[in-house]
Amino acid sequence: MRMARGRGRGGPMRGGMRPGPRPLPHGVKPMYLPRHPFDLALCEPSFPRVKPAPDETAFTNALMKRNLDLTPTQQEHTAVLNLVTKVQAVLDGLIITPGTFDACQIEEVREVGSYKKGTMITGHNVADLVVILKTFPTREAVDKFAQKVHEDLLTSCGQDSGTKATLTTTERGFELSMQGATVRILVTTILQNLRKLSPELHLDAKIIQSHLAAVRHSRWFEENAHHSSIKVLIRLLRDLRKRFDGLEPLSPWMLDLLAHNAILNNPSRQALPINIAYRRCLQLLAAGLFLPGSASITDPCEANNMRVHTAMTLEQHDLVCLTAQTLLRVLSHGGFQRILEGNTPDITGETSAWNDVIVSPLEKAYEKPPEKKDDEDMEDMNTEETMDT
Repeated sequence: MRMARGRGRGGPMRGGMRPGPRPLPHGVKPMYLPRHPFDLALCEPSFPRVKPAPDETAFTNALMKRNLDLTPTQQEHTAVLNLVTKVQAVLDGLIITPGTFDACQIEEVREVGSYKKGTMITGHNVADLVVILKTFPTREAVDKFAQKVHEDLLTSCGQDSGTKATLTTTERGFELSMQGATVRILVTTILQNLRKLSPELHLDAKIIQSHLAAVRHSRWFEENAHHSSIKVLIRLLRDLRKRFDGLEPLSPWMLDLLAHNAILNNPSRQALPINIAYRRCLQLLAAGLFLPGSASITDPCEANNMRVHTAMTLEQHDLVCLTAQTLLRVLSHGGFQRILEGNTPDITGETSAWNDVIVSPLEKAYEKPPEKKDDEDMEDMNTEETMDT
């Protein structure tokens, strides 16, 4: 049967030849459309189960036990709380009655970090306070500020040998430690001063902006991620990142958003069980959630729909993805105890066996192109000049 050709006024007839897509005008780039990787939790109704879900009681109990082991003891929490209360009192005194201290003026003090969010891990008894200055954060002013806070803290503690606080200056501000607890003072300034910063006089502008971002992160977390399951998952993910080097590029903020997404981003909008959410995190990373071209997770505290994974390099994208793929294979064959409690030998770098299944570490898919050295560039220039003559 011959195919009818569409020559009518309305264009090609149904079943006839259709024109292809029109070429873009010269100089116009095609629109970039980021894609979200496959996520079973979002499309589970389209993939009904053939077999009943396996019993994961042992895995769930192991997750909860690991979270209990990572949770700071009451003694650790009390030590951090006491030090934070004393430092806050000193900073409030400098705001209300600075006296003769004029090295800087404090606008506001905000609690940030894992202590504020309730995700602190045992053995890392550190609380973060962001001090926003009205004045410019010169290095000299920050040093005087640190000395003043340290002196006032010693005075409030009575200078007893058992409660003596130690001072350590850093590029971000300074730290005060006492009785196994530490308070980090992260110094920044008001927005009006950001454009007037000088790299020779003031603290690094990127560090200052990161401290302001930490305040936004803390405020967003308090409003949107207060569910207890999210805090448990964050603690478990931070422990995972600490023990597997391939996940080191993931920042604490990335882990916060990943945990929030894994727990609450589902059709029912109800918190998923911790065992499903933990596996979902590895599934998303293994599927390419933080790879170039992925829709990833939009940073809720930044403008222009910025995606959180863009802070990583291409090598780090690849490293996180292949590490998650290896861990997911180990988890799928019953190796959750090794993932949760140990990494000797490194299961992401050496071949391992799980229930007669061999899991081999994956190789990198991205290799950074070699950079030309200055000597090679000079030789190329000399060769071109010789050819020209």
